[in-house]
Formats: sequence, C-alpha cells, structure tokens
Amino acid sequence: MTDEANLETAAQRTETAGPLRCGFAALVGRPNVGKSTLLNALLGQKISIVSPKPQTTRTRIHGVLTQPGMQIVFVDLPGIHANQPKAINRYMNRTALSSLADSDVNLFLVEAARWTDEDERVLAELKAAARPVLLLINKVDRVHPKERLFPFIEELAKKAEFVEVVPISATKGSNLARLPEIIARHLPEAPQLFPDDQITDATERFMVAEIVREKLMLRLQEELPYGLVVEIEGMGDSEDEPGKIVVQAVIWVERTSQKAIVIGKAGERLKEIGRAARLDMNKLLGKHVHLELWVKVKEGWSDDENALRKFGLES
Repeated sequence: MTDEANLETAAQRTETAGPLRCGFAALVGRPNVGKSTLLNALLGQKISIVSPKPQTTRTRIHGVLTQPGMQIVFVDLPGIHANQPKAINRYMNRTALSSLADSDVNLFLVEAARWTDEDERVLAELKAAARPVLLLINKVDRVHPKERLFPFIEELAKKAEFVEVVPISATKGSNLARLPEIIARHLPEAPQLFPDDQITDATERFMVAEIVREKLMLRLQEELPYGLVVEIEGMGDSEDEPGKIVVQAVIWVERTSQKAIVIGKAGERLKEIGRAARLDMNKLLGKHVHLELWVKVKEGWSDDENALRKFGLES
C-alpha cells in the first residue's frame, strides 16, 4: 500500500472513530448477588474469586475491559451487609461504601424476583452517593415462568431514577454482549487509564493468595471460611528447577480447633486444597508452581484492626 493510501486510511479511521469513553464502573450490591461472576464473565478471564458463600470478596478489585471507543475500569466491591459483628465486616462495608461516590457510574446488582432489606439499604447508599446508577437484574435464568419477571422489573424501576434497567444472567451470558456499550454511555470522554492488554491492577501475589482462599471457601463448611486469611510469605523462581515458581503461603485461622479442620485427617484436606490451588496458579502464572502451605493460629484476627493491616485488609 502506498504512503498516500496509508494516510487516507488513517484519516478515515480518525473520522469514523467516536470519542473515547473511559471511567470507573463500580459493581455494587448485597453479598452473593453475582458481582464477581459478572466481572469475570465480562472480562473473559477469572480476576475475582467466586464461591457460593456470601462475603467471598473482601477487598476492592479492579478489572479493565478495553474495546474500540471505550475502556471500562470495573470496581468489584465486597457485598454491603447490615450485620457487622467484627472489624473485618466493618472494613468490607467501608471499602464498598467509600467507592460509590468516586465511580462514574454504579452498577447495582440485584437478584431476579428477590428483593431484601439489604438491597434496600444498598439502594439508600447509592442514592446518597448521587452518582448515575444502572440497575442490573441478575440470575434471570433461574426465574420460571418468565412472566414473573415483568412485574418485578416494573416495581424495581419505580424505586429510583435508574439511568438504565438491564436484566442479565452472569452465569449464562444473557445480555452481556451489549452491556459494555450501555455502561460506556455513562462514562466521560477521557484518555485510557491502562494499556490495551492490561485487565487488572492486582498483583500476582494478591491473586495467588486469593486462589488459595477460594479453594478453602469451596471446601470448608459453615462459618469457618470467614475465620481464614491467606498470607504469601514467599514467591519466586525455584533455585533447583528452572522455570518453576515456589510459592510459600500461610493460612491463618482464629482458633486451634480450626487448624485441625483445615488440615484434615492425615493432612488430606490441606493436600486437596493445595492441589486445586496449584493447578489454578499454573494457569495464572504460565509456569509450574511448587506450593507450600502452612496453617497457623492468630486468635481473633478478624476482629483486630492491627491484624487486618498486617494482612493487607485496611481502608
């Protein structure tokens, strides 16, 4: 192609391309409505850990979606919850609420055909933040018959001046293809904040620790997962095996009795957790991982502000 043709093609692209829209879109809602599942589905890659248990997400996580004419920086937040018995619960609520006023648009996730007092509280906080709110009604695939959805959507639409109301299914992918374009309408015209190929600003150490915590959440019952925190003590290339990464992680629990539960009979549960975590780490890091896990006790860490700071859980 001649230089003149190249210049003409570039000029055509400039004329047809609209302004770039870039900004922050916070995923907001009560626990367990599918915020992290939605983020992972939109990015096409697992950034936030997911489990059926509420309050899986503990801290703010950024996921970046870059498409022609737009860059959306999603902010995955802990679920906003009314019950705050410990310091970690108060920390999670502070983390979520502090982001509402800073976002360009807030994505309010609710569960289809279900409205709770916690949803009502989240909506009140969103109104107080005075930012545009896009209502996303998730899990529509679980509602049968579908006719039940229409009165529910109509009733919710009256609760606030939502800029858009979109029914979706994060797990099935329903209505997700058009969602970025809808979100971008409510972002400012601004230059990109991240390179095209960057999808998160989370460090590898953070994501590795989250992988271990996810496997714990999935394999432990009742309240025990909420008394756990994972700390990466070491992470680097193996001196003995080139191309392999050694990860040394400590699982902190609050009581000695919990330590025995995490380890399991003859250490089998801890081995199972380690195997599952190592497979995900191999994919994340693109190398073989040697994972070393220890379980230690720090009494009452989840209600100790100093311990939260030590583990990186701080406002």
